[in-house]
Amino acid sequence: MSSRKKILTIIGTRPEAIKLCPLVLEFQRRAEFESLVCSTGQHREMLAQVFSTFDISADHDLDLMAPNQTLAMVTARATTGLDQVFATEQPDLCIVQGDTTTAFTGALVGHYHKTPIGHVEAGLRTGNKFSPFPEEMNRRLVGRMADLHFAPTEHAQQSLLNEGVDPQTVFVTGNTVIDALLWTRDRVIKNPPNDTAEIQKLIDDREMVLITGHRRESFGTGFENMCQAIRTVADQHPDVEFVYPVHLNPNVQQPVNAILGNHPRIHLIAPLSYEPFVWLMNRATVVLTDSGGIQEEAPSLGKPVLVMRENTERPEGVEAGNAKLVGTSQEKIISELTTLLQDPALRDIMANVANPYGDGNACQKIADIISGKIK
Repeated sequence: MSSRKKILTIIGTRPEAIKLCPLVLEFQRRAEFESLVCSTGQHREMLAQVFSTFDISADHDLDLMAPNQTLAMVTARATTGLDQVFATEQPDLCIVQGDTTTAFTGALVGHYHKTPIGHVEAGLRTGNKFSPFPEEMNRRLVGRMADLHFAPTEHAQQSLLNEGVDPQTVFVTGNTVIDALLWTRDRVIKNPPNDTAEIQKLIDDREMVLITGHRRESFGTGFENMCQAIRTVADQHPDVEFVYPVHLNPNVQQPVNAILGNHPRIHLIAPLSYEPFVWLMNRATVVLTDSGGIQEEAPSLGKPVLVMRENTERPEGVEAGNAKLVGTSQEKIISELTTLLQDPALRDIMANVANPYGDGNACQKIADIISGKIK
Protein backbone atom coordinates (compact mmCIF):
# COMPACT_ATOMS: atom_id res chain seq x y z
CA MET A 1 0.00 0.00 0.00
CA SER A 2 1.39 3.38 -1.00
CA SER A 3 2.31 5.84 1.76
CA ARG A 4 1.95 8.77 -0.63
CA LYS A 5 -0.83 11.18 0.24
CA LYS A 6 -3.39 11.61 -2.52
CA ILE A 7 -4.28 15.27 -3.11
CA LEU A 8 -7.22 16.15 -5.35
CA THR A 9 -7.07 19.73 -6.68
CA ILE A 10 -10.40 20.95 -8.04
CA ILE A 11 -10.31 23.66 -10.72
CA GLY A 12 -13.16 25.18 -12.71
CA THR A 13 -12.35 28.68 -13.91
CA ARG A 14 -9.43 30.50 -15.46
CA PRO A 15 -8.57 32.45 -12.26
CA GLU A 16 -8.60 29.22 -10.26
CA ALA A 17 -6.30 27.58 -12.80
CA ILE A 18 -3.85 30.48 -12.71
CA LYS A 19 -3.69 30.33 -8.92
CA LEU A 20 -3.68 26.54 -8.54
CA CYS A 21 -1.49 25.33 -11.41
CA PRO A 22 1.74 26.45 -9.67
CA LEU A 23 0.57 24.58 -6.57
CA VAL A 24 -0.15 21.45 -8.62
CA LEU A 25 3.39 21.69 -10.03
CA GLU A 26 4.72 21.93 -6.46
CA PHE A 27 2.75 18.81 -5.47
CA GLN A 28 4.10 16.99 -8.54
CA ARG A 29 7.66 17.83 -7.54
CA ARG A 30 7.27 16.14 -4.14
CA ALA A 31 7.51 12.37 -3.95
CA GLU A 32 5.34 12.28 -0.80
CA PHE A 33 2.26 13.38 -2.75
CA GLU A 34 0.14 11.76 -5.45
CA SER A 35 -1.36 14.74 -7.25
CA LEU A 36 -4.68 14.52 -9.11
CA VAL A 37 -6.51 17.34 -10.89
CA CYS A 38 -10.25 17.52 -11.47
CA SER A 39 -11.52 20.12 -13.93
CA THR A 40 -15.19 20.96 -13.65
CA GLY A 41 -15.00 22.86 -16.94
CA GLN A 42 -16.93 25.84 -15.53
CA HIS A 43 -14.81 27.89 -17.95
CA ARG A 44 -13.93 25.73 -20.96
CA GLU A 45 -11.62 27.41 -23.48
CA MET A 46 -10.02 29.79 -20.99
CA LEU A 47 -9.28 26.93 -18.61
CA ALA A 48 -7.60 24.88 -21.32
CA GLN A 49 -5.34 27.82 -22.17
CA VAL A 50 -3.99 28.03 -18.63
CA PHE A 51 -3.50 24.27 -18.35
CA SER A 52 -1.49 24.41 -21.56
CA THR A 53 0.69 27.26 -20.26
CA PHE A 54 1.66 25.28 -17.17
CA ASP A 55 1.75 21.91 -19.02
CA ILE A 56 -0.89 20.39 -16.75
CA SER A 57 -3.69 18.02 -17.74
CA ALA A 58 -6.81 17.04 -15.84
CA ASP A 59 -7.25 13.51 -14.54
CA HIS A 60 -11.02 14.07 -14.42
CA ASP A 61 -13.01 16.49 -16.60
CA LEU A 62 -16.67 17.07 -15.72
CA ASP A 63 -17.25 19.29 -18.79
CA LEU A 64 -19.93 21.37 -17.08
CA MET A 65 -20.14 24.32 -19.46
CA ALA A 66 -23.56 24.63 -21.10
CA PRO A 67 -25.35 27.57 -22.78
CA ASN A 68 -27.46 29.85 -20.58
CA GLN A 69 -27.12 27.74 -17.46
CA THR A 70 -28.11 29.25 -14.13
CA LEU A 71 -26.00 29.21 -10.99
CA ALA A 72 -28.28 26.52 -9.58
CA MET A 73 -27.76 24.36 -12.66
CA VAL A 74 -23.97 24.68 -12.41
CA THR A 75 -24.11 23.85 -8.71
CA ALA A 76 -26.27 20.76 -9.26
CA ARG A 77 -24.17 19.37 -12.10
CA ALA A 78 -20.89 20.04 -10.30
CA THR A 79 -22.13 18.38 -7.12
CA THR A 80 -23.23 15.25 -8.96
CA GLY A 81 -20.03 15.01 -11.01
CA LEU A 82 -17.71 15.63 -8.08
CA ASP A 83 -19.51 13.05 -5.98
CA GLN A 84 -18.42 10.37 -8.47
CA VAL A 85 -14.83 11.65 -8.49
CA PHE A 86 -14.55 11.56 -4.70
CA ALA A 87 -16.09 8.09 -4.57
CA THR A 88 -13.60 6.82 -7.15
CA GLU A 89 -10.42 8.50 -5.90
CA GLN A 90 -10.99 8.70 -2.12
CA PRO A 91 -8.37 11.45 -1.71
CA ASP A 92 -6.57 12.24 1.55
CA LEU A 93 -7.09 15.97 0.95
CA CYS A 94 -8.98 18.09 -1.53
CA ILE A 95 -7.84 21.58 -2.50
CA VAL A 96 -10.23 24.33 -3.58
CA GLN A 97 -9.42 27.94 -4.34
CA GLY A 98 -11.22 31.19 -3.76
CA ASP A 99 -14.91 31.79 -4.21
CA THR A 100 -16.32 30.19 -7.35
CA THR A 101 -19.21 27.75 -7.69
CA THR A 102 -16.55 25.10 -8.34
CA ALA A 103 -14.83 25.93 -5.03
CA PHE A 104 -18.11 25.83 -3.12
CA THR A 105 -19.27 22.53 -4.60
CA GLY A 106 -15.80 21.02 -4.22
CA ALA A 107 -15.78 21.83 -0.52
CA LEU A 108 -19.39 20.67 -0.10
CA VAL A 109 -18.82 17.28 -1.73
CA GLY A 110 -15.51 16.91 0.10
CA HIS A 111 -17.43 17.50 3.35
CA TYR A 112 -20.02 14.91 2.36
CA HIS A 113 -17.20 12.40 1.88
CA LYS A 114 -15.48 13.46 5.14
CA THR A 115 -12.37 14.40 3.17
CA PRO A 116 -10.15 17.12 4.71
CA ILE A 117 -10.46 20.36 2.75
CA GLY A 118 -7.70 22.88 2.08
CA HIS A 119 -8.89 26.36 1.06
CA VAL A 120 -6.40 28.43 -0.91
CA GLU A 121 -7.00 32.21 -0.74
CA ALA A 122 -9.05 31.88 2.44
CA GLY A 123 -10.46 34.70 4.52
CA LEU A 124 -11.40 37.29 1.90
CA ARG A 125 -14.51 39.23 2.90
CA THR A 126 -16.47 42.31 1.88
CA GLY A 127 -19.19 41.89 4.50
CA ASN A 128 -21.90 42.25 1.84
CA LYS A 129 -23.33 38.90 0.79
CA PHE A 130 -24.45 40.29 -2.57
CA SER A 131 -21.15 41.99 -3.48
CA PRO A 132 -19.49 40.27 -5.17
CA PHE A 133 -22.32 37.93 -6.08
CA PRO A 134 -22.35 34.97 -5.69
CA GLU A 135 -18.69 34.88 -4.67
CA GLU A 136 -19.00 36.42 -1.20
CA MET A 137 -21.30 33.68 0.08
CA ASN A 138 -19.34 30.97 -1.74
CA ARG A 139 -16.15 31.82 0.13
CA ARG A 140 -17.92 32.21 3.47
CA LEU A 141 -19.49 28.77 3.07
CA VAL A 142 -16.19 27.19 1.99
CA GLY A 143 -14.65 28.76 5.09
CA ARG A 144 -17.12 26.93 7.33
CA MET A 145 -16.26 23.57 5.76
CA ALA A 146 -12.47 23.88 5.30
CA ASP A 147 -9.96 22.17 7.59
CA LEU A 148 -6.87 24.09 6.44
CA HIS A 149 -7.17 27.79 5.64
CA PHE A 150 -4.37 29.29 3.52
CA ALA A 151 -4.85 33.02 3.98
CA PRO A 152 -2.99 35.32 1.58
CA THR A 153 -2.55 38.13 4.12
CA GLU A 154 -2.74 38.87 7.84
CA HIS A 155 -5.94 40.81 7.16
CA ALA A 156 -7.54 37.69 5.69
CA GLN A 157 -6.23 35.64 8.60
CA GLN A 158 -7.86 38.05 11.06
CA SER A 159 -11.19 37.83 9.24
CA LEU A 160 -11.18 34.07 9.79
CA LEU A 161 -10.20 34.40 13.45
CA ASN A 162 -13.00 36.92 13.94
CA GLU A 163 -15.41 34.27 12.66
CA GLY A 164 -14.22 31.77 15.25
CA VAL A 165 -12.02 29.60 13.02
CA ASP A 166 -9.47 27.56 14.99
CA PRO A 167 -6.19 29.55 14.91
CA GLN A 168 -4.25 26.29 14.57
CA THR A 169 -5.82 25.77 11.14
CA VAL A 170 -5.13 29.24 9.67
CA PHE A 171 -1.84 29.98 7.90
CA VAL A 172 -0.63 33.17 6.21
CA THR A 173 1.08 32.08 2.99
CA GLY A 174 0.81 34.95 0.51
CA ASN A 175 -1.27 34.43 -2.60
CA THR A 176 -0.36 31.78 -5.16
CA VAL A 177 -1.32 34.21 -7.94
CA ILE A 178 1.96 36.00 -7.29
CA ASP A 179 3.85 32.73 -7.81
CA ALA A 180 2.07 32.29 -11.16
CA LEU A 181 2.54 35.89 -12.17
CA LEU A 182 6.28 36.13 -11.52
CA TRP A 183 6.92 32.79 -13.22
CA THR A 184 4.97 33.96 -16.27
CA ARG A 185 6.42 37.47 -16.33
CA ASP A 186 9.94 36.10 -16.59
CA ARG A 187 8.87 33.90 -19.53
CA VAL A 188 7.15 36.65 -21.50
CA ILE A 189 9.95 39.16 -21.00
CA LYS A 190 12.39 36.71 -22.56
CA ASN A 191 9.99 35.54 -25.26
CA PRO A 192 6.96 37.78 -25.93
CA PRO A 193 3.98 35.65 -27.02
CA ASN A 194 3.23 35.70 -30.74
CA ASP A 195 -0.27 37.11 -30.25
CA THR A 196 1.11 40.30 -28.70
CA ALA A 197 2.62 41.57 -31.97
CA GLU A 198 -0.65 43.10 -33.23
CA ILE A 199 -1.28 44.77 -29.88
CA GLN A 200 2.20 46.24 -29.92
CA LYS A 201 1.48 47.77 -33.33
CA LEU A 202 -1.69 49.38 -31.96
CA ILE A 203 -0.11 50.98 -28.91
CA ASP A 204 3.46 51.50 -30.16
CA ASP A 205 5.44 53.22 -27.39
CA ARG A 206 2.55 55.35 -26.10
CA GLU A 207 1.09 55.27 -22.60
CA MET A 208 -1.63 52.66 -22.27
CA VAL A 209 -4.57 51.98 -19.95
CA LEU A 210 -5.44 48.29 -19.57
CA ILE A 211 -9.12 47.70 -18.82
CA THR A 212 -10.91 44.60 -17.58
CA GLY A 213 -14.53 44.48 -16.48
CA HIS A 214 -16.91 41.59 -16.04
CA ARG A 215 -18.51 41.60 -12.57
CA ARG A 216 -22.10 40.42 -12.44
CA GLU A 217 -23.18 43.04 -9.89
CA SER A 218 -22.22 45.84 -12.33
CA PHE A 219 -24.36 44.59 -15.23
CA GLY A 220 -26.71 47.26 -16.55
CA THR A 221 -26.29 50.84 -15.37
CA GLY A 222 -22.95 50.21 -13.68
CA PHE A 223 -21.37 48.91 -16.88
CA GLU A 224 -22.80 51.74 -18.92
CA ASN A 225 -21.34 54.27 -16.46
CA MET A 226 -17.94 52.59 -16.61
CA CYS A 227 -17.90 52.64 -20.40
CA GLN A 228 -19.05 56.25 -20.66
CA ALA A 229 -16.29 57.30 -18.26
CA ILE A 230 -13.63 55.44 -20.25
CA ARG A 231 -14.77 57.04 -23.50
CA THR A 232 -14.69 60.49 -21.93
CA VAL A 233 -11.13 60.05 -20.67
CA ALA A 234 -10.05 58.65 -24.03
CA ASP A 235 -11.49 61.71 -25.79
CA GLN A 236 -9.57 63.98 -23.43
CA HIS A 237 -6.21 62.20 -23.81
CA PRO A 238 -5.27 61.86 -27.49
CA ASP A 239 -1.80 60.59 -26.59
CA VAL A 240 -3.03 57.56 -24.59
CA GLU A 241 -4.15 54.17 -25.92
CA PHE A 242 -6.82 52.05 -24.19
CA VAL A 243 -6.86 48.24 -24.50
CA TYR A 244 -9.85 46.22 -23.29
CA PRO A 245 -9.90 42.40 -23.64
CA VAL A 246 -13.69 42.02 -23.55
CA HIS A 247 -15.26 39.17 -21.58
CA LEU A 248 -17.50 36.90 -23.66
CA ASN A 249 -20.60 37.38 -21.47
CA PRO A 250 -23.32 39.16 -23.54
CA ASN A 251 -24.03 41.43 -20.56
CA VAL A 252 -20.49 42.73 -21.00
CA GLN A 253 -20.22 42.58 -24.78
CA GLN A 254 -23.37 44.63 -25.47
CA PRO A 255 -22.60 47.84 -23.53
CA VAL A 256 -18.87 47.70 -24.23
CA ASN A 257 -19.31 47.44 -27.98
CA ALA A 258 -22.17 49.95 -28.08
CA ILE A 259 -20.37 52.65 -26.08
CA LEU A 260 -16.66 52.00 -26.68
CA GLY A 261 -16.75 50.62 -30.22
CA ASN A 262 -15.48 52.65 -33.17
CA HIS A 263 -13.13 54.79 -31.12
CA PRO A 264 -9.69 55.16 -32.74
CA ARG A 265 -7.74 54.65 -29.50
CA ILE A 266 -9.97 52.24 -27.60
CA HIS A 267 -9.00 48.77 -28.76
CA LEU A 268 -11.60 46.12 -27.97
CA ILE A 269 -9.90 42.75 -28.32
CA ALA A 270 -10.83 39.14 -27.66
CA PRO A 271 -10.02 37.65 -24.25
CA LEU A 272 -6.35 36.77 -23.99
CA SER A 273 -4.70 33.66 -22.69
CA TYR A 274 -2.63 34.10 -19.56
CA GLU A 275 0.81 34.74 -21.01
CA PRO A 276 -0.16 37.55 -23.41
CA PHE A 277 -2.32 39.08 -20.71
CA VAL A 278 0.63 39.22 -18.32
CA TRP A 279 2.70 40.78 -21.11
CA LEU A 280 -0.04 43.39 -21.64
CA MET A 281 -0.35 44.13 -17.92
CA ASN A 282 3.42 44.53 -17.67
CA ARG A 283 3.24 47.03 -20.55
CA ALA A 284 0.39 49.11 -19.05
CA THR A 285 0.70 52.56 -17.53
CA VAL A 286 -2.46 52.24 -15.42
CA VAL A 287 -4.81 49.30 -14.84
CA LEU A 288 -8.58 49.92 -14.61
CA THR A 289 -10.39 46.81 -13.42
CA ASP A 290 -13.16 45.19 -11.41
CA SER A 291 -11.24 41.91 -11.16
CA GLY A 292 -10.20 40.51 -7.81
CA GLY A 293 -7.02 38.79 -8.93
CA ILE A 294 -5.74 41.75 -10.93
CA GLN A 295 -5.87 43.85 -7.77
CA GLU A 296 -3.12 41.54 -6.52
CA GLU A 297 -1.24 40.99 -9.76
CA ALA A 298 -0.85 44.54 -11.03
CA PRO A 299 0.95 45.86 -7.91
CA SER A 300 3.46 43.04 -8.27
CA LEU A 301 4.32 44.50 -11.66
CA GLY A 302 4.45 48.05 -10.30
CA LYS A 303 1.18 49.13 -11.91
CA PRO A 304 -1.25 51.55 -10.22
CA VAL A 305 -4.75 50.08 -10.03
CA LEU A 306 -8.16 51.77 -10.07
CA VAL A 307 -10.84 49.34 -8.89
CA MET A 308 -14.28 49.80 -10.46
CA ARG A 309 -16.18 48.37 -7.51
CA GLU A 310 -17.96 49.83 -4.50
CA ASN A 311 -16.12 47.52 -2.09
CA THR A 312 -13.37 44.93 -2.21
CA GLU A 313 -12.45 41.75 -0.39
CA ARG A 314 -8.83 42.76 -0.99
CA PRO A 315 -8.51 45.94 1.12
CA GLU A 316 -4.77 45.46 1.67
CA GLY A 317 -3.86 47.06 -1.65
CA VAL A 318 -6.11 50.05 -1.00
CA GLU A 319 -4.74 50.46 2.52
CA ALA A 320 -1.14 50.18 1.31
CA GLY A 321 -1.69 52.64 -1.53
CA ASN A 322 -1.29 50.28 -4.51
CA ALA A 323 -4.94 50.65 -5.47
CA LYS A 324 -7.92 53.01 -5.22
CA LEU A 325 -11.61 52.20 -5.16
CA VAL A 326 -13.49 54.25 -7.75
CA GLY A 327 -16.78 52.34 -7.95
CA THR A 328 -18.94 52.68 -11.05
CA SER A 329 -19.50 56.43 -10.82
CA GLN A 330 -18.67 58.21 -14.08
CA GLU A 331 -17.39 61.25 -12.23
CA LYS A 332 -15.13 59.26 -9.89
CA ILE A 333 -13.63 57.12 -12.65
CA ILE A 334 -12.99 60.16 -14.85
CA SER A 335 -11.44 62.13 -12.01
CA GLU A 336 -9.13 59.43 -10.67
CA LEU A 337 -8.03 58.09 -14.06
CA THR A 338 -7.34 61.62 -15.32
CA THR A 339 -5.28 62.39 -12.23
CA LEU A 340 -3.14 59.28 -12.67
CA LEU A 341 -2.58 59.89 -16.38
CA GLN A 342 -1.53 63.48 -15.75
CA ASP A 343 0.63 62.87 -12.65
CA PRO A 344 3.60 60.53 -13.26
CA ALA A 345 4.90 61.22 -9.74
CA LEU A 346 1.67 59.88 -8.21
CA ARG A 347 1.90 56.80 -10.44
CA ASP A 348 5.44 56.21 -9.21
CA ILE A 349 4.34 56.48 -5.58
CA MET A 350 1.57 53.91 -6.09
CA ALA A 351 3.87 51.65 -8.12
CA ASN A 352 6.60 51.55 -5.49
CA VAL A 353 4.47 50.57 -2.50
CA ALA A 354 5.48 47.15 -1.17
CA ASN A 355 3.10 44.50 -2.48
CA PRO A 356 1.05 43.12 0.44
CA TYR A 357 0.04 39.93 -1.37
CA GLY A 358 3.17 37.83 -1.18
CA ASP A 359 6.69 37.14 -2.38
CA GLY A 360 6.13 34.36 -4.90
CA ASN A 361 6.72 31.46 -2.47
CA ALA A 362 3.14 30.73 -1.45
CA CYS A 363 2.99 27.30 -3.12
CA GLN A 364 6.08 26.06 -1.33
CA LYS A 365 4.67 27.29 2.00
CA ILE A 366 1.30 25.60 1.40
CA ALA A 367 2.92 22.29 0.41
CA ASP A 368 5.14 22.42 3.51
CA ILE A 369 2.10 22.97 5.73
CA ILE A 370 0.17 20.11 4.13
CA SER A 371 3.21 17.87 4.50
CA GLY A 372 3.14 18.44 8.24
CA LYS A 373 -0.63 18.31 8.73
CA ILE A 374 -1.89 15.43 6.57
CA LYS A 375 -0.99 12.11 8.15
